Amino acid sequence: MSKADPKANRRPLKSRQTGWAALGARAALAAGLSPNQISLLGIVIAAIGAWALVEAPARPWLFVVGAACVQLRLTANLLDGMVAVEGGRGGPTGAVWNEFPDRIEDSLLLVAAGYAADPIAGLVLGLVAALFAAICAYVRLLGASLGQVQDFGGPMAKQHRMATLTVGLLAEFAGRLVGSPYPGALLILTLAIIAAGTLLTIGLRLRRIGNRLRDVR
Repeated sequence: MSKADPKANRRPLKSRQTGWAALGARAALAAGLSPNQISLLGIVIAAIGAWALVEAPARPWLFVVGAACVQLRLTANLLDGMVAVEGGRGGPTGAVWNEFPDRIEDSLLLVAAGYAADPIAGLVLGLVAALFAAICAYVRLLGASLGQVQDFGGPMAKQHRMATLTVGLLAEFAGRLVGSPYPGALLILTLAIIAAGTLLTIGLRLRRIGNRLRDVR
């Protein structure tokens, strides 16, 4: 993110314009939290969520805790940018803290969800989904390194992955609550959708990068 225009290359989020987001940013500013501290809090929340998911097969209510942590992680991701840009508290290392924690959080939650679905097949699928999520972010930043505006397009960008995961976790909880004969199946399906959608997103972003490179020749 350039110093000249701190609002450039930001993920377009409608939630940034909501009253609750503005209230949360003001509360963080009043508490003296820095954007980097909020980013670190996002990692802590994701780690708690991952722990909950690993334990959830034995205590299904923890699927709800995991889903809540997914959304709280996204809230931290939203507020760190708002405190940095709108709050004017951005620092020289902000770009690092804006990106690196996301990769840790994605991996923690997706891999833990895979383990919760099945310690073997589910875990492999969770690892694949986490790998594709990292590559998807890499492709976005690759475009930026080539002088292009960062491409946050979907269909399975970060917010879409986390929304899908949240729905899958709540569905898994509901299934186990009613005694589904196929525990883990809904999470397996969820992770398969995330992995396939993220792979498609990678391909579409690469194609758009290539098209823009050809257009400037």
